[in-house]
Amino acid sequence: MPSPTSQRPASRDQRAGTPPQASSQDGREFTCMDLERRRETASQGGRAAHASGNAHEFTSAEARAAGAKSHGGTHASRGAGQSSPRRSSDR
Repeated sequence: MPSPTSQRPASRDQRAGTPPQASSQDGREFTCMDLERRRETASQGGRAAHASGNAHEFTSAEARAAGAKSHGGTHASRGAGQSSPRRSSDR
C-alpha cells in the first residue's frame, strides 16, 4: 500500500479536466518554450553577458588546468600508452 505522502493531490486544472498550462508561478517558463525560442533566449543571455563583461572565456591553459582538477589527473596517461604507477595508498 503506497504511503499517503507518495501521491500528490490533483491540481485545480487536473480536477477541472483542462490540460495544465505553464504559469509564471511554477518557475518552468523556460522549459515550456519551444526549442527555437529557448535557443534564442539563451543566445540573447550570452550576448548580454559578453557585452557587459561578465562572460568568461577560458584560455587553453585555464581549460587544461580545470580539466586536470576535475579529473584528478587520472586520464593524463591514457593516450600515451603508459599506465601511471600506482601508489600503495591507491590499492
